[in-house]
Amino acid sequence: MAEQCKISAAMHAISLSEERSYVLKVDGYSRVKALLKNGQRVISTPFSVGGHDWIVRYYPHGSHEDSEDFISLYLELKSADAEDVKAKFTFSVLDENGEPVPSYSCDNWGYHNVIKKADLEASAHIRDDCLTIRCDVTVIHSEETRVPPSDLHHHLGDLLMNKDAADLTFQVGGQTFSALTAELLGAMKESFAASPIEICDMEADVFKSLLHFIYTDSIPSVLDVVMAGHLLVAADRYNIVRLKLICEEKLCNHIDSSMVATSLVLSEQHGFHRLKEACLQFLASPSNLEAMVASDGYEHLKSSCPSVLKEVISRILPAELKVAKDIIMAMWK
Repeated sequence: MAEQCKISAAMHAISLSEERSYVLKVDGYSRVKALLKNGQRVISTPFSVGGHDWIVRYYPHGSHEDSEDFISLYLELKSADAEDVKAKFTFSVLDENGEPVPSYSCDNWGYHNVIKKADLEASAHIRDDCLTIRCDVTVIHSEETRVPPSDLHHHLGDLLMNKDAADLTFQVGGQTFSALTAELLGAMKESFAASPIEICDMEADVFKSLLHFIYTDSIPSVLDVVMAGHLLVAADRYNIVRLKLICEEKLCNHIDSSMVATSLVLSEQHGFHRLKEACLQFLASPSNLEAMVASDGYEHLKSSCPSVLKEVISRILPAELKVAKDIIMAMWK
């Protein structure tokens, strides 16, 4: 049965003759998931890059026993006598606008823990029971392999761990962190006139993750929603745009009744418009709204951001109750 299932591959964009992007659509996501078991796959139709044929293998329940809760994706070279072909590629889940979702992207030939199924199915990225994934493939010629890929982030990460190379220290939450002034000039606005610099309004583990991102352009391997919220505020403080986008995307994809009030306060106080809109859409459901009102964060939302509750009420009242809506809004002033 697994061998008979297919996913379509269509050319999405071409930038060079050796670099192409293909969009892979898993139509009937639920049906494919019900038909296949752990270790069983769906294969794409073949596509050509750099004069070679390729396919993508998609495992809706993971390719191994330890990845049963995940989706697995693998790129496979199908051309004969092509053992020396070198390529790099990226898998990215696409959002409703056809843009890659940073938190659902990976760079590897084979990846058995690409996306946790529960997280994906709770997000808005499965539309009309269709999962859309973009595969960017670049075939590398032999002369190109003489220049190794950049490993600057590894060197900077080593410098971060090597306190002997540091010329600056921070004190955060009772802990001391060492850093290099030159690497922080573009991101952090603290005064470097005196060292150590004390930061009083941030947790030590948040600052550690922030510093790690500045040096290595990577986030913790496991980024939970609470840490994403703290990092979003920190990234906004220092205007680290890429980290803001990653954290806001994480929060937008993990909205639930227990966290939505906190996320609304966060979005209102710091001007995160995309997160605010995602929260308001979630609360458009009466059951979600009722659960939010019963949550621990509701009283904080009501006292700190009453204007947001006005927006929630304005959205859920039907158009025919416009007069009642106007009265309620006037009473709230």
